[in-house]
Amino acid sequence: MGLEKERAHTSVIMDEDEFNRSIEPILSKKGKVYSAEPDRDPGDVNAHLKIGFEDVIAEPASAHSFDRVWIGSHAAFELLRFVCYRLLTTLLAVPMAFVLGLIFAVLSCIHIWLVMPVIQSFMMLLPSFRVVWRSLTDMFISPLFHSMGKSLSSIQVDTVQD
Repeated sequence: MGLEKERAHTSVIMDEDEFNRSIEPILSKKGKVYSAEPDRDPGDVNAHLKIGFEDVIAEPASAHSFDRVWIGSHAAFELLRFVCYRLLTTLLAVPMAFVLGLIFAVLSCIHIWLVMPVIQSFMMLLPSFRVVWRSLTDMFISPLFHSMGKSLSSIQVDTVQD
């Protein structure tokens, strides 16, 4: 009777599907009894972080350790990576999400209410400035460089070898 109460108490905190999902790297991939999780990285933003044991530690064919050492180190690597990631995300995920949400909210606000209106204002004024700039260059800059080109084109340089 006490076992039933304890089991009912634990099933309220963590049901069987959640338990299987929380220790997935330890269990084999065969015989999953839960539905597939939603894709948390649909844009493949973190594709470069899909690293496995074989990507970090690899033994060439000429040098192999004992099979049990290889299996044990593989299990230790996967378990430690899984536990440390879960621990770090438990400690840092919510504060980092808060900070990043605040940063992106401020950047969005600045972009929407400051940057884009300034850019649109300049885009509206640029045709007028273009007409004025073109007339100024045609009146002052073009004749100056045209005359400099004419006078400098008459210079000849001869090299004499001693």
